[in-house]
Amino acid sequence: MTAKIRVSTDAAPAPAHTFSQGVRKGPFVQVSGQGPVDPRTNEYLFPGDVAEQTTRTLENVKAIVEASGATFDDVVMLRVYLTKREDFALMNEAYGAFVTAHTSSGVLPSRTTVFTGLPREEMLVEIDGIAVVSD
Repeated sequence: MTAKIRVSTDAAPAPAHTFSQGVRKGPFVQVSGQGPVDPRTNEYLFPGDVAEQTTRTLENVKAIVEASGATFDDVVMLRVYLTKREDFALMNEAYGAFVTAHTSSGVLPSRTTVFTGLPREEMLVEIDGIAVVSD
């Protein structure tokens, strides 16, 4: 039986509540929902700018994936949560630039986008993900 391992890194914001930044069990890595937070200051960045928030959020997801022993190429699924439907195009452009730049295999992760309320008013986007590590 494979142990469940908490994934933690100073390169992404510390969780604000009772959950892990990520969890690895065997080859599977689940990254908790991340927002546009500076890991050094724990401050929310880029108020009102969904494109910059998307990039910062993906940087946090990537840091947790890498802390698990995986790479961004190992990401198979990303879920994007947006507060406003009208932010989709700007998010999608920033998202596309980031995942393309960080996926050397050329096989981009699957994605689901959901429109919903988020825990903090300043958050326009939250992203979580799943990676599968090949040993």
